[in-house]
Amino acid sequence: MSLIETKDLFKIYRMGGNEVRALDGVSLNVEEGEFMAIMGPSGSGKSTMLQILGLLDTPDSGSYKLLGKEVSTLTEDELAVIRSQTLGFVFQTFNLLSRTSALENAGLPLLYADPNSPHDDPKMLLEEVGLAQREDHKPNELSGGQQQRVALARALVNRPKLIMADEPTGNLDTKSSLEIIGLLEKLNKEGITIIMVTHEEDIARHAHRIIQMRDGKIVTDSQGQGIPAEVREERAPKVSEDTKAFFAFTPKRVKEYFHQAFRALLANKVRAALSFLGILIGVGAVIAMLAIGTGAQKSMQEQMAALGTNLLILIPGSVQLGGVQQGTGNTSRIFLQDAMALAKVPRVKQVAPEISGRVQVTYSDKNWNTVLTGTTPNYADMRASNPTFGRFVTEEDDQRRNRVCLLGLTVIKELFGDADPVGEHIKINRVNFLVVGVLPLLGSNGFQDRDDRIIVPVTTAMYRLFGREYVNMVDIEVEDPGDTDLVTNSVQAFMRKQMRVPNTQGNENAYMVRNMADIQATFNSITRLMTLLLGSVAAISLLVGGIGIMNIMLVSVTERTKEIGLRKAIGARRLDILSQFLIEAMTISLMGGLAGILMGWGVSLAISFFAGWQTIITPFSVILSSLFSAFVGIAFGLWPAIKASKLSPILALRYE
Repeated sequence: MSLIETKDLFKIYRMGGNEVRALDGVSLNVEEGEFMAIMGPSGSGKSTMLQILGLLDTPDSGSYKLLGKEVSTLTEDELAVIRSQTLGFVFQTFNLLSRTSALENAGLPLLYADPNSPHDDPKMLLEEVGLAQREDHKPNELSGGQQQRVALARALVNRPKLIMADEPTGNLDTKSSLEIIGLLEKLNKEGITIIMVTHEEDIARHAHRIIQMRDGKIVTDSQGQGIPAEVREERAPKVSEDTKAFFAFTPKRVKEYFHQAFRALLANKVRAALSFLGILIGVGAVIAMLAIGTGAQKSMQEQMAALGTNLLILIPGSVQLGGVQQGTGNTSRIFLQDAMALAKVPRVKQVAPEISGRVQVTYSDKNWNTVLTGTTPNYADMRASNPTFGRFVTEEDDQRRNRVCLLGLTVIKELFGDADPVGEHIKINRVNFLVVGVLPLLGSNGFQDRDDRIIVPVTTAMYRLFGREYVNMVDIEVEDPGDTDLVTNSVQAFMRKQMRVPNTQGNENAYMVRNMADIQATFNSITRLMTLLLGSVAAISLLVGGIGIMNIMLVSVTERTKEIGLRKAIGARRLDILSQFLIEAMTISLMGGLAGILMGWGVSLAISFFAGWQTIITPFSVILSSLFSAFVGIAFGLWPAIKASKLSPILALRYE
């Protein structure tokens, strides 16, 4: 049975203006069971011939049939399957992976073979080639002869029908050369066809057929009889003609991909650590920024919710007189009696007028400038200001214009330190006041300290401190949030009627009503935008980390070009190479992502502890960062992986 049939094979290399015919119309048949040696001087085309027969290279023209199939009609994956199932390679330079043991090197073809196809145990093969005690040694711990034995075991692990040996004894001493050629003879007697390239006549004499090549042509062919079928053993199975690609992602294979990814990263620790650091910082920054933004949004929501979504605020607007628009608040003022009368407007639950201004407050030898608000008892419930100690202002305080006050925590800290202020007297704008309560902690909203304040009865503020007969605004609580629009119109109409403001064009905003629900929605929109902005800025660092991954993978592809060629020579398909390099990129990205989650969590806690800001890490931010880091690994690792998968086996093996 003919394993190989070639007719008029041509392979031409063009170097500058010169044309080199590596193969010049070569025709050759190789029968099953032959041991054939190809000889010739350097440049005769013998290595090119072997590479084409071994499916590592392609001819420019001519016919090549392997197992009865025309090779030129096969896809790249189909050629890889044939290399895996039918062919075994033994290289002059051994081509062993430096980071793996002899046992792992011998079993490497199994990674790319059909898991259902027959194969031998790599450990047993190493014993057969005399390396039983060396299976855990790496190539740099083995002699040249021992490395070639490992390469031979690797070539046999998938039970090939045909072994291609390119100068298998070229780098060995005489003793090792005889041992290797003896093993090849033994394999040939067991039924395996051997095609060997050599320039040594004493080695070639061990073959049963010798072909001499010169200038790309076969000049002599000592056709032999091969090995009689009756002396062949049953080691080699019947050649399979099935070149159908099999499923690539078995659990064992994916596990091995990750194992090799870790090994490759550990071999370049500093370079991998820098890429890892880029992803770590990026993911950590995204989580921390989103935690800050989410915390700010929730804090704002809590503050606004404390005011209630059914709260309206009435403020004076502007009136048009004689065709001239007056300044805001100059003519449309809100008097206390009108403010209190608003409680009678239908669907209004309660009101609280407010007057405010800055004051100077002193106690003993300490003084402080703060904001003072005069209001009524309803303010405590409407503005979430029920005192933590003492009491709030009462109706009696308001009627009698009592000089009583409640202090915010910032004012207490500045005037009293850690002492209890309730029952003490202070001076506000040189007027004596009795401290009757402590206001609850509200914190900062990012623009002002809401605990830096004093509350007094509204009449006390109006007549004893500010000398005004009107208030700045009125808080209005609506019975049902659904009635806010109706109440808004009713309140505006009521105030225009009370102040006798003409109901003409230009006076629609004589009194303006602010809806806290609308304000809350506006603040939520702003905080969401800020969160998105913070997250986007942090995501830029992730992209920078992704560029780092792409750089390291491109360098890795360049450094491991020969390794890629070897893997393709022993049966790796394009998808196998692509998957391996993608998994390496994803490994860096995912490891950096996990570490980044921990860093982001730690930074968020630190910001909350030291700066006092509320930070919230949500599952969404963690999932988003993790998916984004995985996407970065895939996206930026894809180009180097594709570049690696497209390398020609022979060009990769020749790479220096």
